[in-house]
Amino acid sequence: MFFWLAEHFRGEFGPLNVFRYVTFRTLIAFVTAFVITMALYPWFIRTLRAKQIGQTVRTDGPQSHFVKSGTPTMGGSLLIMAVVASSLMWMDPSNPFVWMTLAVMVGYGIVGFVDDFRKYRDRNSKGVSGKTKLFWQFSIAGIIMVLFFSWIQPGLMDSYSLRLYIPFLRIDQYYIELPAWLYATLACFVLAGTSNGVNLTDGLDGLAIGPVITSAATFLVLCYLTNLRIGGFDVSAYLLIPKVPGVQELTIVTAAIIGAGIGFLWYNTFPAQVFMGDVGALGLGGALGCLAVFTKNELLSLIIFGIFVLESVSVITQTVSYKLTGKRIFRMAPLHHHYELKGWPEPKIIVRFWIVALLLSVVAFANLKLR
Repeated sequence: MFFWLAEHFRGEFGPLNVFRYVTFRTLIAFVTAFVITMALYPWFIRTLRAKQIGQTVRTDGPQSHFVKSGTPTMGGSLLIMAVVASSLMWMDPSNPFVWMTLAVMVGYGIVGFVDDFRKYRDRNSKGVSGKTKLFWQFSIAGIIMVLFFSWIQPGLMDSYSLRLYIPFLRIDQYYIELPAWLYATLACFVLAGTSNGVNLTDGLDGLAIGPVITSAATFLVLCYLTNLRIGGFDVSAYLLIPKVPGVQELTIVTAAIIGAGIGFLWYNTFPAQVFMGDVGALGLGGALGCLAVFTKNELLSLIIFGIFVLESVSVITQTVSYKLTGKRIFRMAPLHHHYELKGWPEPKIIVRFWIVALLLSVVAFANLKLR
């Protein structure tokens, strides 16, 4: 909105020019999302509690989780609204990448909302079946990929969109060229997989939102460096970052996710006053998946999203092992429950997972130079 005002009225009112700079709008998007969440969550939590929209705890989960029963859930709906509102205020409305990312976040959020609502209505932890959620996740991702190939700038198709770049190798020499159908399929798996990875991680107070914030911060830097020039020096070319026209505008969305995420964490930290629910986990995960695809960091995202990957792999290996051998690899999956049953205090698990997420972001940044 403000970018549009700057474009149309900068001749009449010079100070509006500041809204044309992506760095300024990124900073203000962070502040806007943070203020919205900090200001509205106390009222939102009271409303959820008044309507008795509380967490339903699994009967087969750790016994320590029964104290969480009844804690207000679906708090991620306000988080997503804050991200969307802040992004719409400060984005360039002509940018397709921002619209597609917001569309996935809202679409996946709606899937999660339906799941949360059914749990609340039926008073159990089942909700929507896994197959139904996957169907809608892949359907939404498929629609976005159709838009990706039809809406993006024509020159992008030939040079970047069908390539996979391998971390720690030069992008101008080592890459995997894929046919359009295979790349689109892979991208759908990235979106759905990241979304479900965040959802699996969201099992302890503040556990998921920490890696979401570090991942968004990592992509904020990667988006900003795309097509960055300082004077006559091409920073993105020097660092061998894929040049994707328009992706720099995604710093607005990443900043909004960070701001809203920190505001949410204020109330979600141990002991949590509110949980994000599937509406928040699926929506945020979908947005992160879009960042990985649109910045051409599909493979690097395996490092950036390392916590979500580990949690997902722990569930898959546990399921496969039990079906094939009748034995469990972990005491319980996802991975954070394994450490709970080993006797680790919940805050220790959370902080250590945050530390790992931060270290993985550092490894991802090392990729910019160690090629």
